[in-house]
Amino acid sequence: MKIDDIDAFVAVIRCQSISHAAASLDLTQPAITRRVQNFEQALGIELFDRNTKPLKPTPMGLQVYQKCLSILREMDSLRELVASDTPPSGLLRLGVPQTIGDVVLLDALKHLRGQFPDLRAQVVTGWGSHLIGKLENGELDAAAALFPAGKIFPEGIIGESIGKMELVVVCAKDRLPKKPVKLADCYEQGFVLNPDGCGFRAGLQRTLADQGLSLKVNLETFGTELQLGLVADGMGLGLVPRPLLERSAHRDLLAVMPVKDFRPVMDLWLMYPRFLGNLQSPVATFGQLVADALREARKAS
Repeated sequence: MKIDDIDAFVAVIRCQSISHAAASLDLTQPAITRRVQNFEQALGIELFDRNTKPLKPTPMGLQVYQKCLSILREMDSLRELVASDTPPSGLLRLGVPQTIGDVVLLDALKHLRGQFPDLRAQVVTGWGSHLIGKLENGELDAAAALFPAGKIFPEGIIGESIGKMELVVVCAKDRLPKKPVKLADCYEQGFVLNPDGCGFRAGLQRTLADQGLSLKVNLETFGTELQLGLVADGMGLGLVPRPLLERSAHRDLLAVMPVKDFRPVMDLWLMYPRFLGNLQSPVATFGQLVADALREARKAS
């Protein structure tokens, strides 16, 4: 019975796909299949119902999966014990949403290179839930993302709140109401938002639903600066972090809509696997740099 075979078995269940498991472990599909078969032969049982699509574990397979998670956690702990005293080197895989990447990444990566010269940072962007999935699959070493306070993370993923970011509803300056309004008074103007999957959009939709209102999306597109340009052209309302509004080239054409009953604040979370080995210090430094950059952005706004 080999640890590599257990890794492959766990990856297939987590990914619910041999092809996705192969991608997460940087292996070929035949290699994943062979390792799972080796593990089944070592145990003397079949762990998957191969008549189902997607591939599903048998009841015994689910029990074995839970035991395997415990084994892998102990192996991670052992590796961390051995590796924690060695200088950080190699690849540090980080994830951030594009929304905050423009604010925090440049200085953070510059300082990381200076403090850990033997470490090479690789950054991917995506929604917060997407980044959590990559952490669970072992594709990232750490990520920073915006979620509401009190967010519960999956087992094996640590989440630390390292700052807060205010979101504001924005409109074209010539459409600014003369007095504060409620969300029900302005929602019919429609919004220019990120595509479905964005936490900002989901929070707005929940708030509207709680009031018996529906979300009207005039246009959905990636990129905060593009969204703000469209809002400035009168395409609807926007929902953006205040620091990004203050940095926008369209700032003089925009205004913060004074909405009395919708003042969202998101927590910035640093997320990472329970066992990091010698990457603990770089990940902690990354979190501190991101938090500092966010504070500076808030001061500037």
